[in-house]
Amino acid sequence: MSDLYIGIDLGGTNIKVGCFDDKMNLLKKGSSPTNADMGPEVVVENIGLLTESLFKNWDYSFKNVKAVGIGTPGPVKLREGIVVAAPNLPAFRNTPIRKMVRQRLDKPVVMENDANAACYGEHVIGAGKGVGDMVFLTLGTGIGGGIISNGQIVHGYADDAAELGHAIIYPDGRLCGCGQRGCVEAYASANSTAARAIEAIREGGQTSLSKLLDDTGKITCKQIYNAAADGDELALGITEGTARALGLLCVNILHFSGPRRIVFAGGMIAAGDMLLKRIQYYFDKYIWPMKEESLEICFATLGEDAGIIGNAALACDTLKKGELS
Repeated sequence: MSDLYIGIDLGGTNIKVGCFDDKMNLLKKGSSPTNADMGPEVVVENIGLLTESLFKNWDYSFKNVKAVGIGTPGPVKLREGIVVAAPNLPAFRNTPIRKMVRQRLDKPVVMENDANAACYGEHVIGAGKGVGDMVFLTLGTGIGGGIISNGQIVHGYADDAAELGHAIIYPDGRLCGCGQRGCVEAYASANSTAARAIEAIREGGQTSLSKLLDDTGKITCKQIYNAAADGDELALGITEGTARALGLLCVNILHFSGPRRIVFAGGMIAAGDMLLKRIQYYFDKYIWPMKEESLEICFATLGEDAGIIGNAALACDTLKKGELS
């Protein structure tokens, strides 16, 4: 029987676990509530129970698991295996999650930031396969990122590299949740796209979305893109603002790290070409004219499995390098 690897994606709401062979073929997966408010010990026990449940009434044995990878949100100390803090895991403060999971599963464990893990998954078998230098951007409530350089994740001195959503594109611009002004996240995340639309309506903008706002008190990013697809002028203006911010970010990323490919993931990519083609338009508009650029801008392909794939691949690769005991 082949060697097996476990990938764990620890989220504020759900835990996802996948079992893979050494070719990163997904053999089985499952999920369960995190119960984050009950504290790290309960969460780790939930991880253990979910992982063990995959092997019940199955031809594969847990004994063949060689290593485990876990992706966690929030600031982390990778060398120490610690979650410093996480907004969606409020009870996690300087929590030694790697040690706790290692003790619960009795397997070698590698830990990674969740966005970096998803980035690595796309690098190994997804939209970044075969590309040694790529950048990964998740478009959701906020904007997360990951950078692959020469096939390796870029962590930075303090393990907090690739906070690309907080690159400032409009100095003294909109206030971001991080406290800075003018971050790309303040213009181009799902939440900020919706917030800009609501502000425009309340300032007197005419749109088909007005009744929706009056009836429900909110508007979603998906509803804005649907309205834009129907030709709503206000919605089109809002989505153009989102694409422009992301196009500017891509220009800055290219000049900073020179990737071959920028991969967008997250719920917002459901907007399809209405988003991707406009990002490409603004990238082409603002990039220097000195030479023709070979950068490719595309969407991710692994969906919600990117995290478990990336974590399992990191566990496999780290073990084979002899860097995981």
